[in-house]
Amino acid sequence: MNRKALINATVVGTILQLAMVLAGHWVPAVANLFAIIGILISLVAGLLYARAAKSTWSDSTLGGVIAGGVCALLGIAVSFLLGDVTASILLLGTISSAAGGAIGGAIGKVLK
Repeated sequence: MNRKALINATVVGTILQLAMVLAGHWVPAVANLFAIIGILISLVAGLLYARAAKSTWSDSTLGGVIAGGVCALLGIAVSFLLGDVTASILLLGTISSAAGGAIGGAIGKVLK
């Protein structure tokens, strides 16, 4: 696993997730799209990992799972602390976003 690529992808994903969560806290239209936007952000994090790591299929998808899942978990935790989502979303949203990250990792591998 390419540690630098993983950290970079996770940081970018986390920044995007936090921007979405903060926007959604004040803009209901964004909050209504948390699930879709959050999964897409995790997909992008996975894609970024795979493109930077230039590694195997399994590494690209696993890195995507980790980057996508971690950035989503952090964003969802902030959203939970702000009172915008329930505790169950911590699990469901993280799993969904990790799957999005895996897809992004696979796409990133194909686009090399």
